[in-house]
Formats: sequence, structure tokens, C-alpha cells
Amino acid sequence: MPEVKIDPDLIFFIFLPPLLFAAAWTISFKEMKKWYRIITSFAFLVVFFTALSVAVAANYFIPGFSIALGFLLGGIVSPPDAVSTGAITKFVKIPRSTSAILEGETLLNDASSLIIFRFALVAVGTGQFIWHEAATSFIWMVLGGTAIGLLLAWLFVQAHKRLPTDAPSDIALTLIEPYIMYWVAEQLHSSGVLAVVAGGLYMSSQRLIFLNSASRIRGSSVWESFVFILNGIVFLIIGLELPEIVDGIRE
Repeated sequence: MPEVKIDPDLIFFIFLPPLLFAAAWTISFKEMKKWYRIITSFAFLVVFFTALSVAVAANYFIPGFSIALGFLLGGIVSPPDAVSTGAITKFVKIPRSTSAILEGETLLNDASSLIIFRFALVAVGTGQFIWHEAATSFIWMVLGGTAIGLLLAWLFVQAHKRLPTDAPSDIALTLIEPYIMYWVAEQLHSSGVLAVVAGGLYMSSQRLIFLNSASRIRGSSVWESFVFILNGIVFLIIGLELPEIVDGIRE
């Protein structure tokens, strides 16, 4: 099999927006509002403490492994996957509230882990970490990303309502919209992940208003197949890149 080398930013842009958008579309917005305190504490505080634990343990047990490198590793391994949680809860009988908390948390923890990863990468590259700049950047990434996602989602809903769309054009627009949310937020140096999640949750709550029954039914089938294909390609690429990763570890 060929060894594949792909720019990580390209992977993020191609795969992350639609997968997060689809996950946000399937979660109840009312349940998210009801349990928002637990969800946000899990998604941000627990992920941070997990990354901190990984950083301290790696620094203690692995020779030459700095705290910054430990946070880099912690940002990678601390968040559970948004798609797998939803898939598992379909086959496990758990209370609806617990399912809503788990699925809501997995939507937001990608944002917190990516923020940790980004700051740790800067610290590893420059050898310094300025706390007040990091705190300001963190606030902008969270609040700015959420605001950008909600604003763009509102504009998209208005476009669906006012333009003479049918089921195919509605589906095509929903495939494009998460990419626009992610790209605009990233260009403004905020969180593209939170923009897609916030926008997806808002559009999901408004689906009965701007999508007719034909668009919803046909769109559900298209999105289910699309997400299945994207997940398959992601894991295929991970497998093809594994030899290069193993060689790097050996070196």
C-alpha cells in the first residue's frame, strides 16, 4: 500500500466541518440547553485536567519530554470522539439525559482540545508561553467562534426561506454551509469547530421552519451516506499514514 502524506490543516478542513455539523444536527437543542452547565464543564474543565494529567505523567515518566510536549499529547488524547459516542449510545440503553450530556460534551470537547493543542504547539515551537495572551486568545476563540457560527447559521436559514429552493438545492446548500462556517471562523482566528457546532445546533432547531418534508427526508439519507463515506476515508488515511508515524517514532 502507498504511504500517504497529507497536510493536517487540509484534513481538518475536508473532514471536520461536515462530521461536526452532522453530529450537531442529531442532538436535541432543548436537551443541550437543559444540561449546558454539566456539558460545558465536561467539555472544557475535564478535558483541560485530562490534558494536564497527561502532560505531568509524560514529563515524569518519559525522559526529555517537556510539559509543553505533554500538553501537546494531552490535547490529542483527551477528547472522546463525537461520532463514536452517538454510534455507541444507539446500542446501549442509558437514560436520555445521560445520552444528551455525553453527546453534547463530545461536540464541544473537540474545540477545547484543539485550543489546547494549538497553544501547546506554539509553546513547543517558540519555547515560551505568555499566559495573558493565551487567555485573551482563548476567550476570542470560544466566544468569537460561537458568535460567527450563529450569525452565519441565521443568514443560511434566511437564504433557505427566501430563495426558491427545492430538495436537491436545499441538500446541496447544507453540504456547503459547514465548510463556510469553519473557513470564516478560522480566517478570523477563532474556533472553526465551535462555529460549526453552534451553527449546526441553531439550524437543527430551525429545521421545521426552513426545510420542507421532502428536503428533510431526502437530506437525512444523503447525510447518512456522506458521513459514512467520510468516516471510512478518515480511518483509511490513518492506516496509510501509520508506517510514516512508526518510522518517525523509531528515529
